This record gives sequence, C-alpha cells and structure tokens, in this order.
Amino acid sequence: MRETPEELHQLQALLDASLSSSNSHLRSLLTERTMTAEQLTGVLDGMCTLALSTVTAKGEPRISGVDGHFLHGTWYFGTARDAGKARHLAARPAASAAHMRGEDLGVFTHGTAVPLNPEGAEPDADWPELLAYLKDHYGENAFEWDTDVIYYRLRPHWMTVFAPDVAKLVAG
Repeated sequence: MRETPEELHQLQALLDASLSSSNSHLRSLLTERTMTAEQLTGVLDGMCTLALSTVTAKGEPRISGVDGHFLHGTWYFGTARDAGKARHLAARPAASAAHMRGEDLGVFTHGTAVPLNPEGAEPDADWPELLAYLKDHYGENAFEWDTDVIYYRLRPHWMTVFAPDVAKLVAG
C-alpha cells in the first residue's frame, strides 16, 4: 500500500460521495457489499487488468484491455503511443475503467485521463515515481520508456466497489 493518510481520506470521500449520489438500484446492490479505501488499496496490489473505455470522434464507445496499477488512490495505465485509445484520450480525455475479479470484486471508475509522459512536453510531476515503480514491475528494459509508451493517471470523479465477501478478499 503506497497511499498516504490524506490519499486514503480522499479516496474514502470519493467512494462515499459516489455511492451516495448513485441511483437507488445501485445503492441497493453496493451498500452492504463494498469496501473501505484502506481495504481496497490493500487488495489492489500489483498489476490489475482494466477494461478501459474511450470515445471515438463520432461519439462511439470503444473498450480495450490495459495493465492497471492502483497507486496513491487512483488508477495508472499505459498504452502504445500510436494506439487508438491514445488518440481518443488526446482528443477526449474522459474515460471509464472497470477491474473485475469474477464475482468477487468489481471496481468501477469514471474520470479524466491525464498523460504523465506526453511526447514533446514536460512530464507530469508524478512521472519519475511512477516510472521507477513501472521499471521495478516490468523490468528496466521492458520498453523504450520515453518513446514506446504513454502512461496516464485516471483522475476519478466517480468510483464504486462491489465486494460481496470483503473478508475473503482481504484474507486472500
């Protein structure tokens, strides 16, 4: 777990606000089947496959898989610089991500994708720390980090968690 107490507090506030602003059907499904920020950050360790949704210029949704890393209370993910999703996010940074583990866990997030290492521009302040984490995870020479891949932080404005058996997830 890499979150500071302030980041955990912000994540918990987001989870609470998202659930309370959801419709009654979603609240009925999640209210007794969710996790705290601290529990969630303990479970989302390492690489988590995300279904990432972007939007084309025609307003058509597109979904694809990406490696997600939940750090500091938010998702980070990457893709090839020439991938369709990179073009979509450059023009329309709104994105949704879902991480699901069978029927045991679902984490659903809507937000704005912020590029961390844009080509030809100053990297985001978070990039050096994330790059060190990624090189540790994938290996120093896994990619040509400055030219092959672009990484994003998904700045969430809505996030919910479905976890029918929290004890099972936390113990696992």
